[in-house]
Amino acid sequence: MRYLKILVMLVAFACTSAVAEVRYVTDEFKITMRSGESSSHRILRMLPTGTRLEVLSTNPDSGYTMVRTEDGREGFVLSHQLEAEPVARDRLVVLQERVRELEAAPGELSARLASLQEEHGALQRAHSELQQIKENIETELTSLQRTAANAVRISNERNELRKQVVALTREMEDLKQEKRELENSSTQRWFLIGAGVVTGGILIGLILPKLRVRRRRDSWGSL
Repeated sequence: MRYLKILVMLVAFACTSAVAEVRYVTDEFKITMRSGESSSHRILRMLPTGTRLEVLSTNPDSGYTMVRTEDGREGFVLSHQLEAEPVARDRLVVLQERVRELEAAPGELSARLASLQEEHGALQRAHSELQQIKENIETELTSLQRTAANAVRISNERNELRKQVVALTREMEDLKQEKRELENSSTQRWFLIGAGVVTGGILIGLILPKLRVRRRRDSWGSL
């Protein structure tokens, strides 16, 4: 716990040291920045009122503060010649500039408002157009989905009809084969019947004369 407190104090000290303290030259015409902490030291520069200085260290005993200018020059100035805020003259200039900005603001705000309203209208029109495009795309998508579904159904029906055609073709070929077989069988049967008739006729032609001769002989023998 002790080490933690020490660590926190070190971090706080480091953060305090990292933020540079700033002071401004008091509201006088010019002040001297010297090379040391007394009036006997050499004057390095004359600093005009309102000059922004970075405080490096302060010595209450000598009444001097070590400072650094914005261009990096370091020296010592009297502590009572520094202020925490910009001088009244600089603050007045800033306030006057701010007043001018506020006076010009209504017109600029009106122009900006008109511009924003125009942009808002353009965005609304663009949104309406995009909404219409979205609806058209959704309608086309629904139509394409229906077309795709119909295409699948038609493809399935076509495949089924192809199967039926193949089956019917096979049945027709089987029927043709049976017809040929029946025709061959009928031809053979009629051929056999014709051959039987011819053979029967020949046999009758051979047998009848003999029967007649025998009858005559029998009739003669009875006489």
